[in-house]
Amino acid sequence: MSDSEREALVGLEKVSLQVRQILEVSGAPILSVYFVESGLVSLVGTAMLNHRIEVGMIGSEGMTGSGIVLGCGQSPNECIVQSPGEAFRISASNLGAAMLEKPSLVALFQRYIHVLLAQTSQTALANGRGRLGERLARWILMWQDRLQKDALVVTHEFLSLLLGVRRSGVTVTLQVLERQHLIRASRSLIEVLDRKGLIVVANGFYGIPEAEYDRLIGGPLVDERVPSVAPRMNSLAAR
Repeated sequence: MSDSEREALVGLEKVSLQVRQILEVSGAPILSVYFVESGLVSLVGTAMLNHRIEVGMIGSEGMTGSGIVLGCGQSPNECIVQSPGEAFRISASNLGAAMLEKPSLVALFQRYIHVLLAQTSQTALANGRGRLGERLARWILMWQDRLQKDALVVTHEFLSLLLGVRRSGVTVTLQVLERQHLIRASRSLIEVLDRKGLIVVANGFYGIPEAEYDRLIGGPLVDERVPSVAPRMNSLAAR
């Protein structure tokens, strides 16, 4: 953002994000929007009781509050913190006022929402057509992009919720990836050992949204470990 665009975001404040913190409730008005600086936020689709699955992921590349940008004021999904971190928070009303004052903000946010929609469509494709190993490899690559770390603290139980499968299936699949020397896994920790190998295992389900981010928003910082199709993520606020 330009200096004038950032100045238009009146009331922007830095806040901490705690694991399992709910940022948006499905079907309820969005009161605040978060520009994630660190940590990881999941968009979780919900239907009947116990029917929940992750449909999108937001990290330091993006923001919550797509419903505010699109003018509908609420989200069909739950927005929950998956990994702790920090974010800049602004009220929905102040963000709306900033977008009226600076139409260039709307254009930037809409480009990001396009990328997020590309991600959710690829998630639907992976969930419907991908094997669990392919989906899990994709998920690990996506969180590594956003956290810029080689290790993530996450329980098998939470992973099973995000992927919509039994916990035992997650455990077995992690063991397979570990035997291939792609990761090192324990009860609540996953460490990446071979990123390029994980991209191969993901079997094409990883890369399209990442390329769109690079085309529409991405900046000059690129992680040397990552092929050009998956650029290092950058905060929207740094644009």
